[in-house]
Amino acid sequence: MKLIAESGSTRTEWALVDGDYVVEHVFTEGINPFFQSRREISRSVRLELPGSFFKKRFEQVFFYGAGCSSEDKKSILGASLVAQFKSPIQVESDLLAAARGLLKNEPGIACILGTGSNSCFYDGEKIVKHVQSLGYVLGDEGSGAVMGKKFLADCLKDLAPKQLIDDFYDKFRITSDDALEYVYNRAFPNRFLSTFSYFLFEHLNDDYVYNLVCQNFRDFFVRNVMQYDYLNNPIHFVGSVAYNYSLVLREVAKELGFGIEKIEETPMAGLIDFHTHNNMI
Repeated sequence: MKLIAESGSTRTEWALVDGDYVVEHVFTEGINPFFQSRREISRSVRLELPGSFFKKRFEQVFFYGAGCSSEDKKSILGASLVAQFKSPIQVESDLLAAARGLLKNEPGIACILGTGSNSCFYDGEKIVKHVQSLGYVLGDEGSGAVMGKKFLADCLKDLAPKQLIDDFYDKFRITSDDALEYVYNRAFPNRFLSTFSYFLFEHLNDDYVYNLVCQNFRDFFVRNVMQYDYLNNPIHFVGSVAYNYSLVLREVAKELGFGIEKIEETPMAGLIDFHTHNNMI
């Protein structure tokens, strides 16, 4: 029996798998060693997962996560998981999860648009080219966090349409001081900013919102995807933003001359299939 987990900054998806049969499937909060200590990760895993996940020794635990690109961060997460599951652990990036889940053993371009954003060229076995995402301050174009950041800044500067600003404050009940506190002094500011992408989706028929979203996606294609051989390789997307805004994403892609093959909300189904047919132990 294997345990497969895939985590972004907002939520973690866990699947307890026997062969290709999913025994148990749950969601917990996001885990990211870039923002959390080993102790905080262990506490999150222990408190949020059902007790059944700790009652058996697994053949292998595969954990794919945001913030798991360096060996240092992988070791922090790996140590936390070994202490909880007492089983062999493999920790990889959420980008490799996207590539394996979307492309299996075929080459192509895998993209993530969720709380954050990322992309790579995958040769069917490994990631061979990766444009750095740089996080929501310097990069993460196309993501929910950047979308929310741009909208919040426009609200605070009174640059967004007045009715939209009024609707925003009415819905979230926060002041400008509250917003600055969450962004600059609280944990997971990217998660906070990304929540506003759901509000924007509800107002997508507003010209201001539609143009903001389109420009966010254009920035992702131009600053990331165009650095790969996108004319000769399939482009696939995964993530909540890509999935929820799929129609707009495809419109922007067509406008720029891109063809998108697949858009999935999460890579889990593909990961289960991948690990069913590939012995990674």
